[in-house]
Amino acid sequence: MINKALTDSELLVLGLVAEMSRHGYELEQIIEQRGMREWTQIGFSSIYFVLGKLEKKGLVVAKQPEKTKTKKSYTITDIGHEILVSQTLSALSSMRPTYSSVLLGMIHWSVLTREQALEALETRKKAIAKELLRLGDIHFKQQPSPDYEIGRAHV
Repeated sequence: MINKALTDSELLVLGLVAEMSRHGYELEQIIEQRGMREWTQIGFSSIYFVLGKLEKKGLVVAKQPEKTKTKKSYTITDIGHEILVSQTLSALSSMRPTYSSVLLGMIHWSVLTREQALEALETRKKAIAKELLRLGDIHFKQQPSPDYEIGRAHV
């Protein structure tokens, strides 16, 4: 399999195009509707840039209906699907460092009393539990998620 490392934005857009053929504005709407803005760094104007990059890599193809002003619709290619599977497996199985403010707190732990430090960690634990519940609720409300297209473009 060809290894074409994707950015997080490319992986996001490729996955959304894999669900079904979409144009850029539709992708923006899906990102908004699914609350993806909370955990992704893709702006509206970046969507078309990312689609162009994916098209240059041969991972999606753009189709515009003849003699109409309809927007280009993007479809995943077979190689795009292979890369999507590979990159999704990598995203799920590999550990990438994240730089959280908690690490700064751990470095400066010594300026706190033991009680302050434990109380702060307990507050963090409660916040994480609350966030997990909130994300689970968002996921539940989005069900059923769309199925992926069975047929993909052949390039």
